[in-house]
Amino acid sequence: MFDIDSYHKADTVDEAIALLSQNPDAVPIAGGTDVLVRLHGHNPDYRHLVDIHDVAELKNITMEPDGTIVICSGVNFTDLAQSPIVSTNIPVLAEGASSIGGPQVRNVATIGGNISNGAPSADAAPPLLVLNAQVELKGPEGFRRLPLHEFYQGPGLVDRKSGEIMTCLRIDSSDYKGWSGHYYKYAMRGAMDIATIGCAAACKIDGGKVAGIRLAFGVAGPTPLRCWRTEEKAQGSVADQTLLDLVSDSVLGDLRPRDSWRASKDFREQIITTLSERVLKEAINRNGVSIP
Repeated sequence: MFDIDSYHKADTVDEAIALLSQNPDAVPIAGGTDVLVRLHGHNPDYRHLVDIHDVAELKNITMEPDGTIVICSGVNFTDLAQSPIVSTNIPVLAEGASSIGGPQVRNVATIGGNISNGAPSADAAPPLLVLNAQVELKGPEGFRRLPLHEFYQGPGLVDRKSGEIMTCLRIDSSDYKGWSGHYYKYAMRGAMDIATIGCAAACKIDGGKVAGIRLAFGVAGPTPLRCWRTEEKAQGSVADQTLLDLVSDSVLGDLRPRDSWRASKDFREQIITTLSERVLKEAINRNGVSIP
């Protein structure tokens, strides 16, 4: 049984905002793969619901005339992984989408829920971080946008104000054209398990040197994290084994892995250094530069 005190169903974004504003204790629910688990655990913060599952305007994936890719928050992970726009232009996100749960979960879980719940283990987060994704929200005061890395505030905390819902994620053409990427999820039981560590890398290579590099991890700190200092160190380096060694030696300085019941800090650190090299190497190889 679920302890639901109030339930309202919205048919449009504006109706959802009005319902959330009228019910300050309410939370939006779309796929429900996270919210219903918390309700099952009798979490009192999830007893008031505004259902946005059938809001049609939240289910689109489009490309704007300038090449900006817009992924609405109600898109489920099956549709995300199978989208030609995503698989052709930003396959690193398709890899992240394909790694989430099993088919039943991917058929209902939404990208908006995966990001909005603030979980450090969100499989969509590292790929979106290396794509420099922007979060768009709409509330009683209108629209606002912010970078995804600023949207995360802490474990389970995001910058979503009262009455707001996430409408979409936006990826500028300059953040994927000429770039290649890769995402890998390490988990004890494969895709059906929560990530022990998730790693995404993206790079742009010009003349055999790094013209751009981005590296992000999930479950390596209180929120999904970009490796800003390591990226700065690697900028301009020759794309070879020395670069991979530099990244694996530097990356832990950007992250804050911890002990938990699922993995020790030491084990996570070992995985992080290994994945940073392997995932970046694959991203570079996909950019046309072969590192043996």
